[in-house]
Amino acid sequence: MKLLVLDTSTEWCSAALWLDGRVQARRVLAEQRHSSLLLPMVDELLRESAIGLRQLDGIGYGAGPGSFTGLRIACAVTQGLALGADLPVAGVSTLQSIAEQTGAERALTVLDARMAEVYWAAYQRDGAGWRAVSEPALALPESVSVPAGGGWVGAGNGFAALGEVLRPRLATLARIDDTLMPDAAAMAPLAARAFGRGEGMDAALAAPIYLRDKVALTVDERRRKKTA
Repeated sequence: MKLLVLDTSTEWCSAALWLDGRVQARRVLAEQRHSSLLLPMVDELLRESAIGLRQLDGIGYGAGPGSFTGLRIACAVTQGLALGADLPVAGVSTLQSIAEQTGAERALTVLDARMAEVYWAAYQRDGAGWRAVSEPALALPESVSVPAGGGWVGAGNGFAALGEVLRPRLATLARIDDTLMPDAAAMAPLAARAFGRGEGMDAALAAPIYLRDKVALTVDERRRKKTA
């Protein structure tokens, strides 16, 4: 299986090729330059591997959660490339891609969502893949909890951004790596498994995963909403 995988869900911009289990990747701290960096990265990867877009079996993309603008960029580029080459696409969870990098059996992943909130989920390995023990959600950091059972590790930049709230509440975690971020290279095996399960879809159906329903809500409004 040969796949292209893209991610622009955070300040990092990354692209990867999955070539029958071998991964070639590029990753750059883009800040606001994702749209100008992503396609050149794709071109470079394809040229290095001497493979054309139409020779691929599909395109995976970081579907979210993450930056609204970033998610739209990855989704739009994926759609454009896939439609032009008549390829199926598959969205990959950004939070699950963080879990993939931990090397653990159980991972609680937390991504900074700005506005003093986090995106988080808890995953347990299930064969070659992952099973969601706590589904991805947008929450105040004090709402995040470690599922029952031991051996959970924490990962993601939410622990760096809001660690003063998260770390005391999640003291039962075996360890925490607050440097791990969504990344196309980590998404590549997840995308391969998704296509292997027959989850590839028409490019026109590709869509970001938005967990925040109203960006304009203030933190106080969200706290009142949670209390209600």
